Amino acid sequence: MTSAGFLDLPRARHAAGTVTLPGSKSISNRVLLLSALADGVTRIEGLLQSDDTRVMLTALAQLGVGIDRHSADSVSVRGAGQFPVLQADLFLGNAGTAIRPLTAALALMGGRYQLRGVPRMHERPIGDLVDGLRELGARIAYLGNEGFPPLEISPCGELADRVRVQGSVSSQFLTAVLMAAPLAVAHTGRALTIDVVGDLISKPYIDITLNLMARFGVHVVRFGWQGFRVEPGSRYRSPGTIFVEGDASSASYFLALGAIGGGPVRVVGVGADSIQGDIAFADTVAAMGATLKRDASSIEVTGVRVAQGERLRAFDADFNLIPDAAMTAAAMALFADGPCTLRNIGSWRVKETDRIAAMQTELRKVGARVDSGPDWLRVTPVAPGQWRDACINTYDDHRMAMCLSLAAFGDAAVRILDPGCVSKTFPTYFDVYAGLLK
Repeated sequence: MTSAGFLDLPRARHAAGTVTLPGSKSISNRVLLLSALADGVTRIEGLLQSDDTRVMLTALAQLGVGIDRHSADSVSVRGAGQFPVLQADLFLGNAGTAIRPLTAALALMGGRYQLRGVPRMHERPIGDLVDGLRELGARIAYLGNEGFPPLEISPCGELADRVRVQGSVSSQFLTAVLMAAPLAVAHTGRALTIDVVGDLISKPYIDITLNLMARFGVHVVRFGWQGFRVEPGSRYRSPGTIFVEGDASSASYFLALGAIGGGPVRVVGVGADSIQGDIAFADTVAAMGATLKRDASSIEVTGVRVAQGERLRAFDADFNLIPDAAMTAAAMALFADGPCTLRNIGSWRVKETDRIAAMQTELRKVGARVDSGPDWLRVTPVAPGQWRDACINTYDDHRMAMCLSLAAFGDAAVRILDPGCVSKTFPTYFDVYAGLLK
């Protein structure tokens, strides 16, 4: 049964089939901004259609960037290196992959801009990025609470040759400064060195950033994970056509379906050649007892049948490198043969919601014992006969809705509240999910 406000999931017993993934959110929004900053026209194929990409496209159009749509997942962006519009008020929803890199780029444009979002966006920290940009020479003011959006950007002052960026809260801060670095270099004619303060989390997302910058002609010198340098003369140039690979974070739900629903489930769009760190979630699935077949652009999973009493293997693992996909592991823990511990997931606290608190609350509803700390979560599986019917709150967080759909393989009725929140990254998720249930 469905309504605008909830979705009652059918009791799931077996999952099998093939799913083609939508484009990666992380890649899509990075490519849109790089295309806007590059010389020439870039045709983007496989672009994700979601709330997050829509707010980026809308913002770029407001800034005077020419965008031609060819189909639902194909656009051309006419870049010029400089945004034609030098004064704008931009609404960026709850898209961290939009507001953070745009803040850095706009800080170096010489214009006056305001950036705001939904109430939750105004609770997500951006102070470490603003501090780094101010050190560079940017002029950014807070319009509300110190350290959080909304922001007001004014024309920058004299730019420095070195900047420090905090790395322990979100890798998006470093990504933002890296992507804007060629703009600073163009202003000064000198190299820009970026020093990372503290331990850098989510390193695979920085790899995505560096890979895409290179495709647009900017090669960053890297000193381990503590320093980066962009050389004089660095300038973005269109690669012509660029293809967005499937979203590896979204792949995690279907890899999990194959693992707990028997399979085989074949996921097309990511594989051995993926540039996304979340593809490493496949190793977690294998460690829990599923069998995987991989090629360059797909993964097939055959697993256990939890509806028939079979269990996955428990884990105790560090998920610092794949925090988004780790949420799926927490849901899979419901079907393990012992307690499962997720470590080094402190970044969950500052995502679309406080995901550690939210996951603890919702997994308890179906009957699991869940303990947590500042950066860890421990899930003790539901004992046989102890499953409880549950209405799952999703907190306007797409990943809460998608990963907790796996609870339908337990012996209880599951209702997902506000299923439409998946439109942030995967509007058709529940249709695709239902198509794999047998």
